[in-house]
Amino acid sequence: MASEGINKFIKLWLCIIISQCYCYSIGRTKKTPKGIVRLLCLLPVMCLFLAIPLNISSIHFAGTTAFSISWLANFKLLLFAFGKGPLSSPSLSLPRFIALACFPIKIQHHPSHLNVYQTLTNYAIKVLLFALLLSVYDYTHHIHPTILLVLYCFHLYFCLEIILVTVATLTRALLGLELEKQFNEPYLSTSLQDFWGKRWNLMATSVLRPTAYEPVRNTAARFIGRKRALLPAVFGTFVVSGIMHELIFYYLGRVWPTWEVMRFFLLHGVCVTAEIVLKNAFADKWPLPREVSTPLTVGFVMITGNWLFFPPLLRCGAKERALEEYAVLGAFIKNVTTLTFNSFQSH
Repeated sequence: MASEGINKFIKLWLCIIISQCYCYSIGRTKKTPKGIVRLLCLLPVMCLFLAIPLNISSIHFAGTTAFSISWLANFKLLLFAFGKGPLSSPSLSLPRFIALACFPIKIQHHPSHLNVYQTLTNYAIKVLLFALLLSVYDYTHHIHPTILLVLYCFHLYFCLEIILVTVATLTRALLGLELEKQFNEPYLSTSLQDFWGKRWNLMATSVLRPTAYEPVRNTAARFIGRKRALLPAVFGTFVVSGIMHELIFYYLGRVWPTWEVMRFFLLHGVCVTAEIVLKNAFADKWPLPREVSTPLTVGFVMITGNWLFFPPLLRCGAKERALEEYAVLGAFIKNVTTLTFNSFQSH
């Protein structure tokens, strides 16, 4: 059954790649100028991308595909239809177009000189911590529910970062691209604005800015001025993010939304807008030290996440399904390692 699921997953991704080749050709012909005409040509592909995760049973494959294709790729194609966004660069080759369209990556135009050894060590530690966290689940009957909910927060963070970094590393190796970081140590956030805007899931942030934040701000600026338009733009971005997360949760559980996840993002949208107002009024007078602001920020995200974000996931059996898939992956790696070791011994 596992091999059948993997074969189906590969076929679906071949379909995605072929569709992106079509989108690339649409952007290179004069018969489909940017605007409504190009959008109409791309709409069938965008609808296909919304349907593809419904054909994937694996929670990790479905979640990754829903995030990368149904959300980010569709939003990038929407920008591409109007000659905007990362896909609209005339210098993009077909392989780079497909990579940028399909994967949650962003080209770094001003490469930073990172310490490679330090970066690898950082991710190796996170992989080790993730493996240790998974082993803790064997003792869930002896762990307090509150501690379990904290573990779920770390599980989500480690899982997302490891998956996104793996995709980015493969893309970098194959295409020689310098890519921006997907996460920036969100546990060091000093405010909700810092957490959502500069540290957590930066690929989603980079797509939401031109597709939600900027259009709302430009529209609101006509009525209330550009400075005040910041607040509805921020809140509108959280509304869009909430809708897309509800869609992803539907793909994962195939259960009608309870709108708890939407309420989570609405709550954070309200809190971030309030935080902006308070910062403008009082930050210069009473700035909070990092030792206070970081625990408050991370604690608030965890508490509200455990209240509204995680319950829908737990009700659809996401934890149990994920652990089953980790067990299958672990058995596969063990078999491959044993076969490799035996082959070396035979020689």
